[in-house]
Amino acid sequence: MSLSYRQPGVILTDRRFTVPLDHADPDGETIELYAREAVASDKAGQELPWLLYLQGGPGFGANRFVGRQAWLDRALADYRVLLLDQRGTGSSTPATRQTLPLRGGPAEQAGYLSRFRADAIVRDCEAIRPEVTGGAPWTVLGQSFGGFCTVSYLSLAPEGLTTAVVTGGLPALRAHADDVYRAAYPRIERKVTAHYARYPQDIERARRIADHLLTHDVILPNGYRFTVEAFQSLGLMLGASDGSHRLHHLLEDAFVRTPGGPELSDAFQEQAQSLLSYAAHPLYALVHESIYGQDARPTDWAAERVRAEFPQFDAAKALAGDAPVLFTGESVHPWMFETDPALRPLRDTADLLAARTDWQPLYDPARLAANEVPVAAAIYHDDMYVDTGHSLETARAIRGLRTWVTDEFEHDGLRAGAPRVLDRLLSLARDEV
Repeated sequence: MSLSYRQPGVILTDRRFTVPLDHADPDGETIELYAREAVASDKAGQELPWLLYLQGGPGFGANRFVGRQAWLDRALADYRVLLLDQRGTGSSTPATRQTLPLRGGPAEQAGYLSRFRADAIVRDCEAIRPEVTGGAPWTVLGQSFGGFCTVSYLSLAPEGLTTAVVTGGLPALRAHADDVYRAAYPRIERKVTAHYARYPQDIERARRIADHLLTHDVILPNGYRFTVEAFQSLGLMLGASDGSHRLHHLLEDAFVRTPGGPELSDAFQEQAQSLLSYAAHPLYALVHESIYGQDARPTDWAAERVRAEFPQFDAAKALAGDAPVLFTGESVHPWMFETDPALRPLRDTADLLAARTDWQPLYDPARLAANEVPVAAAIYHDDMYVDTGHSLETARAIRGLRTWVTDEFEHDGLRAGAPRVLDRLLSLARDEV
């Protein structure tokens, strides 16, 4: 039974659905999906078109808004909105170190998780659409990885869509994971260089923290082993609109004086562990590189292998000279399954996923070239998470897609610029600007 309740300006309804684990075997095992329906309080009795929201990630549940926050306010002006927790995330049969042992050992877990990619998410959406809309097509809004799913939707089931809107999420259609990270590291270096230009005092602060981590065994309060590579991965923040400022604030009071000498402060460690832990979204680490798997080549820990081609990211070498310590970000590495208590039990499972060679194509270039669904996409200039060049190439490959290329926002433009970003893209898709 669906439960409805109110928040300021909005009526929310919890929705649950049963879908096949493997859509190629519709009579086989099933899993449960959860979604939250939202409608403006003053429009609850009206017949409205539907907008499906696909969250970024992979591995994150849909936003838990309070009232009409962010872009939701603009969407509720025209739509009923379905905020879907994609399979394995949020309340949709979550996949974690606690639940995955129900599947069996690492081999069984890896086989199970191989069905948690964009193609399965699209099939989930099509399975629940008749129940939600009565069979009518809907508009989809895909943020980041949700945009990857949207391009898969246009490839696999365009008949389910009236309009598609993508923010920071046009994927490379044919690139291997190696190509993705080979493009990413120079982009990340530019973000770090820009951060140090804004906050030059952080160069020495980062060097001091890195040196401390190379010479001390630091275990964070939650059991996370805080290595220099883990510290560098805090550069993930630099892909957000306010990320450079938040990183600066994190670094400025890292040390305190103690009877035994300078130590990393409890406050710094608490903030670091909240940023580093995958306890709330382990699926991100497990399947992150598999979102680029489309052929017989394994992803094989691409980010870690490709990083070796960029020695400037080696913190020990930087400290041996006078070079700044470079941060990293938007990449998953095998050492994370050793440092993070939430991931340690899943290391063998992650290795098996990295070695898989049976990935199926996620996109259909021929179908995209003949696309008839109105599509608009925000492409963020020098986006740290999704390569701008790859996105522009894909934009050219999708018939009728209209782009908004902007340097006003970073990858989180839908959050930072809402509701203006969504309004602009809906107008583009409707050919109103």
